[in-house]
Amino acid sequence: MTEPAATASDPTSPAGDFIRDLVRRDNEQGTFGGRVQTRFPPEPNGYLHIGHAKAICLDFGVAQEFGGLCNLRLDDTNPDTEEAEFGDAILADIAWLGFTPPAPIRHASDYFEQLYDWAEHLVIQGLAYVDDQDTEAISAGRGGYGKEGVHSPFRDRSPQENLDLLRRMRAGEFEDGRRVLRAKIDMNAENMQLRDPVMYRIRRSHHFRTGDRWCIYPTYDWAHGQSDAIEGVTHSLCTLEFDSNRPLYDWYLEHLPLPGDTPRQTEFARLELTHTVTSKRRLAQLVLDGTVSGWDDPRLPTLRGLRRRGYPPKAIRDFSAYIGVTRTNSRNSIELLESFVRRELNTTSQRRMAVTRPLKLVLTNWPKDESGAPVVEWCTATNNPEDPDAGTRQVPFTGELWIERDDFAQVPPPKFFRLSPGREVRLRAAYFVTCTDVVKEADGEVAEVHATYDPASKGGNSPDGRKVKSTMHWVSASHAVDATVALYDRLFSAESPGEATGNAMDDLNPNSRELITGAKVEPALTKTAPGQVVQFERLGYFAHDPTEPMLFHRTVGLRDEWANIQKRRA
Repeated sequence: MTEPAATASDPTSPAGDFIRDLVRRDNEQGTFGGRVQTRFPPEPNGYLHIGHAKAICLDFGVAQEFGGLCNLRLDDTNPDTEEAEFGDAILADIAWLGFTPPAPIRHASDYFEQLYDWAEHLVIQGLAYVDDQDTEAISAGRGGYGKEGVHSPFRDRSPQENLDLLRRMRAGEFEDGRRVLRAKIDMNAENMQLRDPVMYRIRRSHHFRTGDRWCIYPTYDWAHGQSDAIEGVTHSLCTLEFDSNRPLYDWYLEHLPLPGDTPRQTEFARLELTHTVTSKRRLAQLVLDGTVSGWDDPRLPTLRGLRRRGYPPKAIRDFSAYIGVTRTNSRNSIELLESFVRRELNTTSQRRMAVTRPLKLVLTNWPKDESGAPVVEWCTATNNPEDPDAGTRQVPFTGELWIERDDFAQVPPPKFFRLSPGREVRLRAAYFVTCTDVVKEADGEVAEVHATYDPASKGGNSPDGRKVKSTMHWVSASHAVDATVALYDRLFSAESPGEATGNAMDDLNPNSRELITGAKVEPALTKTAPGQVVQFERLGYFAHDPTEPMLFHRTVGLRDEWANIQKRRA
């Protein structure tokens, strides 16, 4: 395999980037008193995906590298879409990725009372007002780029009237959507985020933590920066789509009586992969319409899906470190991520033999015992040639074997070096065999391949030094265990889903999953732990399903597609 070039002496260690340079400079200048505190603030309305993994590695990584702290804060400000299930899943996924948030786990809802008090402060200062307009009118009044906004007819209410209305909103006197609280900033600002943004809306929805205590809920922009300030965050790291929100983030903080340092927001490019979507809305659509089997479907970029498919968390961390932190959005090749997965699994996974599309191979000169049954011999096979401590295992071998149907051709095409009439091949860790005959079904389909074996070639070695051009895997027919194998292609056929039509779902690959039943595997695979990844010799890396025995998901193939892409580009 051609490995990606390292960005540091250790490719798994983050290289310098503009965020780390910023933090280092702040420390040198004594900003924030030398403190470094970050936070990871996901909304508990879905499962984490590969894009979140980059943010997790950055948020927790920066804090660790500078001796600081990184809080996990669940941004639970929208009770209509949030559930405790998602919050629990976020905690589990972060732990699986290799990070431990400090206790206690924070929630934006922990600060609802303080946020409300600060809202009253802005109202009293004449910097916020209650607007009776509906959503459509507010949106229309904000204008657009190059188009001036229109002041709300309720913008000049007195602070006393606004305070009374806000308190009545909280008390539940008005129906949902009847009124909102807006910040009074600048309806002609070039930055649309500053055109009197909504801070509170009336919404009688049951909150999974606060129950029915509140009927008004803060917007993300109102809760985000203030939650950072309450927790003592120094560096609020966000993805680039929040770049235009930063002036609003700063405006709120500048006009509040904060208890300590004012946090600073800095944006970085989010992680995007080819043939992949990471929009929570799109992912939820795939789950709800049954395109995939659930949030942990191995075709999804959710951390649950990647885990079920067998991606090692270390490979994801190494990949995140390798691609680095920049200010420019780009789409990374999924083959690059797979190269990190392959490299990690190559050193850690044990080798096993499995036949996905079995064809019977009969050794006509194989010895039989006194009862006439084929002799059973045990072959010594290496568990992992990359790991000297992995040891060996004993694999049963008899006169009837399963081989891959694709490993035999009655009329071999050019450059086909596997089994065909008159050709000799090596069976992994066993013997040299030569094809002598075939048995066909009535329709002409090959039912059995007959061959002879060379007893002198035990262990797959030739005593006379003769060479063969192919080594094949196999499974003893009388010892084989049935298994189901799931093979995966890209979920989206286009590199940039939706780029051509505007709808990513138009690029769904209808053949993204193939389920093969009746695969034959060696007995050692029955001892594979749930979730464990093994290499099926010559076929790729496969993960044992966490809940369904003898179901194996193909994690990644053996062929380094990223190296091939790099060669073509060169």
